[in-house]
Amino acid sequence: MTGIFTLTALAFGLSVDAFAAALGKGTGDRTSPLLGALRIGFVFAAMEALMPVVGYLIGLALSAWVASVDHWIAFVLLSLVGLHMIWQAFKDEPETLKARAEDAANGPIKGPRWVHLGLAAIATSIDATIVGVSLAMVDTNLFLAVAIIFAVTFAMCTAGALIGRKAGDWLGHWAEVAGGVVLIAIGVMILTQHLSQGI
Repeated sequence: MTGIFTLTALAFGLSVDAFAAALGKGTGDRTSPLLGALRIGFVFAAMEALMPVVGYLIGLALSAWVASVDHWIAFVLLSLVGLHMIWQAFKDEPETLKARAEDAANGPIKGPRWVHLGLAAIATSIDATIVGVSLAMVDTNLFLAVAIIFAVTFAMCTAGALIGRKAGDWLGHWAEVAGGVVLIAIGVMILTQHLSQGI
């Protein structure tokens, strides 16, 4: 059974992309009101919590065929997502990262704010679908996982939307690195636990 601490760390790792996008929103509007920040936090959190459910259902359907190597699959998926996040953070120059966060937060097309926000939330939560597959490979309480992911993402994105421009430029870069490291660490932990138990 995946514990609350592990799920909280996983939620942190998943939510850093959304956090970076929320920072981008704050960069574009340094005086974002609390209501706007709460709206950003809710939309990102809802999507970040929904995507693992989709992945979990996919993983559940496959679990009967991959039961003997499920811990390896969870390890590989989490590691790939984590490495991609770290690579993306170091690949982008600070100005590029800032522009990417602003694009995610504000949306590249014209239209209602909710549409922009929804598209940004989907874009930053795609990785969560892959992680959801890995959750199905280990003994995880899906409802607890979804609740924790929602709560952590909501808190991080609401805070991110309220952070000023200068802090946002620096934090967005290193938040992605930290999130990637956390996901890799969880993958390693799942693998070592299963191997030590002879599973």
